[in-house]
Amino acid sequence: MLTSLAGRDLLADKTGSSPARVVALHGWGRSGLDFSRILDGLDALAPHLPGFGITPEPPAAWGTTEYADALAVALAGSEPVVVVGHSFGGRVAVRLAAKYPELVSGLVLTGVPLVRLVPAPKPALGFRVVRALARLGLVSEKTLEKQRNKRGSADYRAAQGIMRAVMVTTVSETYRDDLARITAPARFVWGAKDTAAPADAGKVASELVAGARFREIDGAGHLLEGDLETAVREELFALIDELKG
Repeated sequence: MLTSLAGRDLLADKTGSSPARVVALHGWGRSGLDFSRILDGLDALAPHLPGFGITPEPPAAWGTTEYADALAVALAGSEPVVVVGHSFGGRVAVRLAAKYPELVSGLVLTGVPLVRLVPAPKPALGFRVVRALARLGLVSEKTLEKQRNKRGSADYRAAQGIMRAVMVTTVSETYRDDLARITAPARFVWGAKDTAAPADAGKVASELVAGARFREIDGAGHLLEGDLETAVREELFALIDELKG
């Protein structure tokens, strides 16, 4: 069932009844539908984050803090919820839990790029030269765009306009301080073969959250499918039971 939040600015898939006790945040280029099996039987919301699914783009090049602020408006006045976050949605979940602890009773994170264990690689020399020439007006924007598309990831190439600017903003963000501020109980569930957000980096991120638990799933990758999907559901239900006391 589709519902609107925050004055129709945010759309979400709803399961069960109100009020929602779980909120699930999807990855880049995905939608709330990714969580349909994970949330089955729960009172939950799976928002389509601004710029994804059927929710309009944000008005500017938001970072994850602005996404978290929008969610905080949508959740204001409600009881604290367990937030499940995958990939990009997990970044937003971390910001939300750190900035608005009164809204988050627990966290389940999976495949979230939160810490770097090695420095980000520098762009190729050829691209840096073209970029410098473009800044001087010696190379056209069209030529620069061709170079960007040649070297960028599939997600980068697919993103346009504001959403490409959102991606550029978020990939350079850091989360260590936010992780250290989280007080809600947290569970990290990672695919051992995740190449988008490697499990060793996920383990380091989990160690920055007091009392967090880390679980690695053999053979699983980045997407919410197969054994990883099952494990996320298991950890979610276990956390809900734990919070009931």
